[in-house]
Amino acid sequence: MSKSNSGDISTNRKALRDFQIIDKYEAGVVLKGTEVKSIRAGHINLRDAYGLITNDQAFLHGCDIRPYESASHAQHEAKASRKLLLHRKEIEKLRAASEIKGHAIVALRAYWKNRVVKIEIGVGRGKSHVDQREDLKKKAQQREMDRELAKFNKHR
Repeated sequence: MSKSNSGDISTNRKALRDFQIIDKYEAGVVLKGTEVKSIRAGHINLRDAYGLITNDQAFLHGCDIRPYESASHAQHEAKASRKLLLHRKEIEKLRAASEIKGHAIVALRAYWKNRVVKIEIGVGRGKSHVDQREDLKKKAQQREMDRELAKFNKHR
């Protein structure tokens, strides 16, 4: 398998910072040919991507896929809404979760799975600034512990 067909394409670090992820789902996404080629080139941004349930269908909004430069005639819209492919039960769970105050459906990452683009979406509860500061403190403490442990192991 070639490198472009395996692993993560893009990760939404902003969503992981701003939301406490409660539940995760894997969704297929309906794409045009030029969108797939642009994604293969690494031109996708999930920073402001979120999901909405409309008429018993799931859609991804805010996902930025830059136009493919080498396209001959048909070009796609960069920030178009794209249909997500999920099972009916998953859509109902997402609808129920997104109707709770303070919860949202956010795109977490895009990745290749068997030569198909998949989007990992999550139901998240918004973090307060206090929670975000606590997360930063925990990261700093963990980094300091890792440094001290590495220093200790180096002098052994």
